[in-house]
Amino acid sequence: MKILKNLINLITYREPNEYNFVLPNAKDIDDFDNSLLSSMSKSDTSKEEDNIYASNHINLEFVKNKYNTDINSDIKIREFYINVRGKQYSAFLLYIEGMIDSNSINKFVIEPLMLKNASNLSHENPDVVSTAVTNNVTVKRVKKFDLKTYISECLVPQNDVSTANKFSKVIQKVNAGVSALFIDTIDTVFLIDAKGFEKRAVAAPENENIIRGSQEGFVESIRTNTTLLRRIINNESLIIEDTNVGKISKTQIAICYLKNVANDKLVKEIKYRINNLGVDYLISSGQLEQLIEDTNFSLPQLLSSERPDRVSSLILEGRVAILVNRNSLCTSCSCSFDRLFNFC
Repeated sequence: MKILKNLINLITYREPNEYNFVLPNAKDIDDFDNSLLSSMSKSDTSKEEDNIYASNHINLEFVKNKYNTDINSDIKIREFYINVRGKQYSAFLLYIEGMIDSNSINKFVIEPLMLKNASNLSHENPDVVSTAVTNNVTVKRVKKFDLKTYISECLVPQNDVSTANKFSKVIQKVNAGVSALFIDTIDTVFLIDAKGFEKRAVAAPENENIIRGSQEGFVESIRTNTTLLRRIINNESLIIEDTNVGKISKTQIAICYLKNVANDKLVKEIKYRINNLGVDYLISSGQLEQLIEDTNFSLPQLLSSERPDRVSSLILEGRVAILVNRNSLCTSCSCSFDRLFNFC
């Protein structure tokens, strides 16, 4: 009787739970779990102390203490001065050696900041908004000078520059390979994406050889993998949502699905399970499988693949894929008896 009951449960479809849930974007959860960051530091840091200071001296001391620069050999702090409208400001660049492109940093960040001629923005020739002549007197209306805007628009010729005013966000971005620019008198940090760490080039899959078909396989870079999927699907309805898993490792993952094709309940269920993973670290896609798969039965539920074309076909069928950073093998759950997953 018990065996019969299990067989009935096995072939019976059950609707997943309904969740009014929105997965937070990776950019919106940078300040998540500040208590963990505080416990790992030498002294407890309040929310007020997490704010970036307008004094570069204080910011520099905080960064040196946080990263233990006395013993950390790959943490680099480049101190220099910039001249803007006749005034000199101290600045420093924080990055991890080996994770950034040194040529891009030197050519497009440090060199423009230190050597750019700001004569066109001097006090004698400010930005003129409008000009009016009254009784042979010329009246010029000038735009108010803002150092933050000037640095962002004129001195940082990078295509991906964002700002942050919290140390927790800056530290997380620097750990991921982003360079942080601190400038005196500004309580905002410029985050410059100039990653340049070594990565494996796209090559043919080693374990899933095919004669007729694409000879491209997933690599360890998550952004390269999402690009491979977009090249195959080539549709604006493809949604790729980024988030982080792991309180310590903060492993980047990407949830990929086709809007208006994938079941909304399936997407919500996957988001719900991922958001409720209270783990300290996530290293591999296999670990993620064990954390979110159903374990009521020992029947095969998962399907692994390292082929972008195979995963793309599953997405086009309405499945949901999850890419884990630093993982080249994709694992798909294709026939769970109560919920249907695909994750890589």
